[in-house]
Amino acid sequence: MNLLQASLAGGAAFRNVDDLLADLTAAAATRSLPGAPYSVAELLAHLRLTLRLSLDIAGGRAGSWPEDLDLWPGAPQDEAAFAALLLDLRLLLAEAGALAADPSGQARDVLTDLAVHNAYHWGQVALLRRLDGAVFGG
Repeated sequence: MNLLQASLAGGAAFRNVDDLLADLTAAAATRSLPGAPYSVAELLAHLRLTLRLSLDIAGGRAGSWPEDLDLWPGAPQDEAAFAALLLDLRLLLAEAGALAADPSGQARDVLTDLAVHNAYHWGQVALLRRLDGAVFGG
């Protein structure tokens, strides 16, 4: 695993994504915490959206970000939608990791930007989960 792959999946710049999502329920993810501008679920929905669009650009399926894009699509409204969100995130991270194994120049630039963006938001997820009582090992 190279540094770009590790930066996308956690374990390099931030806690491993699987650790951050372990035992996360829809109820906990959608809970609003005092003073926090987003719930964990809203952050995860934002991460899914930005991952998908970044991968489309990195893979040449899209040329740029849509100008009228709502970057904060909102939280899933039920358990099934939350489960789908978590599955989508894991699949997108796997796709990003595969692309990061030997990226083109454009893909490397997009994935590097994505890794920095994701590290910021995964840190927010970790903080909100800790404030809500989650305990992470190590």
